[in-house]
Amino acid sequence: MTGGQAVTTVHGRCCPTAVYEAGLRSVAGRLWIRHTDGRRESLPVDRWRGGVKPGDAFLLRRCNGPTLDVGCGPGRLAAALTVRGIPALGIDVAPFAVELTRRAGAVALRRDVFGRLPGEGRWAALVLADGNIGIGGDPARLLSRTTELLAPTGRALVELEPPGRPTGAHLIRLEGPDGRVSRAFPWAFVGVEEIAHLAAGAGLRVMEIWRSKGRCFAALGS
Repeated sequence: MTGGQAVTTVHGRCCPTAVYEAGLRSVAGRLWIRHTDGRRESLPVDRWRGGVKPGDAFLLRRCNGPTLDVGCGPGRLAAALTVRGIPALGIDVAPFAVELTRRAGAVALRRDVFGRLPGEGRWAALVLADGNIGIGGDPARLLSRTTELLAPTGRALVELEPPGRPTGAHLIRLEGPDGRVSRAFPWAFVGVEEIAHLAAGAGLRVMEIWRSKGRCFAALGS
């Protein structure tokens, strides 16, 4: 998400990057989303850290060529692809996440998906795992950007909210292990029922939907 070892504040609130990175650094992996309706939801930091987790294998199997891992976090997916001999690049706006990805043995850059990126229009696969279709709070814009990054025969591999989960674009805050709460920032939660409509708006279609270990995914192509 965002980052820096020092705590940056905006109008008295921490920068989301600082709170996110504090969660990555914490031994117990504690990090929460605070929703505007008062709900507090735990984030699966331990799933993001370390090696391949339940549900990842079927996603990784569909990466058959150079892969861009958007919002790579600590880099478990980019590292797993690298071990398998698949060229992979992780990008994240959080410096500590990029550092962890490099420590895991993968190539990573501190970049925003909406900024200039290597290999635009040539990626065989683009991964939006762990809810990263929500980046920026505008999944339609993100999927349109995805079409610019993929090769003509490329696939976007997207993790989605399962049926019955709340969806939509919202302002959220992060709460870290020390109780600090970030400033609000936009994020979107996209359900499996919504992806076909969103994909069509970006000139993509749903090629496949699958579930694995309680997680939902879709493969999108042109």
